[in-house]
Amino acid sequence: MGTTAIFTIGELARRTGLPVKTIRFYSDEGLLPPTDRTDAGYRLYDATAMARLELVRTLRELGLGLADVEAALSRSTTVGELANRHVEALDEQIRRLRLRRAVLRAVAKRDSELEEVNLMNRLASMSDEERKRLVDEFWDEMVSGLEIDPQFYERMRAGKPDLPDDPSPEQLEAWIEFAELVQDPAFRTLIRAMSETQARQIADGEFHPPADAWQQHWPSWVSRAETALAAGEAPTSETGQTLAADIATATARAGQDPASPGFRAEMADRFAASGDPRAERYWQLLATINGWPPVPTAQPAVRFMIAALRG
Repeated sequence: MGTTAIFTIGELARRTGLPVKTIRFYSDEGLLPPTDRTDAGYRLYDATAMARLELVRTLRELGLGLADVEAALSRSTTVGELANRHVEALDEQIRRLRLRRAVLRAVAKRDSELEEVNLMNRLASMSDEERKRLVDEFWDEMVSGLEIDPQFYERMRAGKPDLPDDPSPEQLEAWIEFAELVQDPAFRTLIRAMSETQARQIADGEFHPPADAWQQHWPSWVSRAETALAAGEAPTSETGQTLAADIATATARAGQDPASPGFRAEMADRFAASGDPRAERYWQLLATINGWPPVPTAQPAVRFMIAALRG
């Protein structure tokens, strides 16, 4: 009959590669009870204990705490149940690490001050409900007390930031920038001014014809301006002035002269206000956050049309 192999704690350390201190700790915690002891009281372990030690090491490397390792070894819970619980914990940890990475990347990119770092961290940690409430509160303030076109602003409010459960770093960074944008006093002043302009136009009976024309023709106007830019044409060229004339004709109300320099200057001012790059950035960031198709910039085309209208 063969003799069962017995190992001292030092021999167990050499065979497994684990430090003696670690093995002693596991033994003291009850995860690796000694098989026997020498007359001097030194702990001894057999091959079964060695296999148990390898299992403990594996579970610890996977990140399980001592209590979970003990539960698995005592069979009070299955390894599969522990694994599921640990996957959930790891998912949450990964989510938080990605949030931190997004904040740190933004901090590095902007060389932020301490106060801004704190703000960005709070923004990144917001829940879905908090993100949507932030946008609702923004639009509530933008239209408070104003008679505006309800369908137009319903479309504006419909775009809500909706981060997926596993957002990319770019989506998290876009959310931080978006949240800062809607809380920026200068941006709020810009959008509020647009709302007040629309309210005045509605009160004067001037809103719907130009607004309809704006919505219907805007893609075509941008495309024509981009084509002219690509061809190296100036806003004062025949192509640029033809585009300006078409814009003026489509947006002129009854009694207004589309050829009037004053009217065209008014349209140029409206283009400058509604085509503000911050308003465009609002939708570009939402597209990134929500995984929508990218929103290309129309800024060069807007500048071309403004210059063409000013002649």
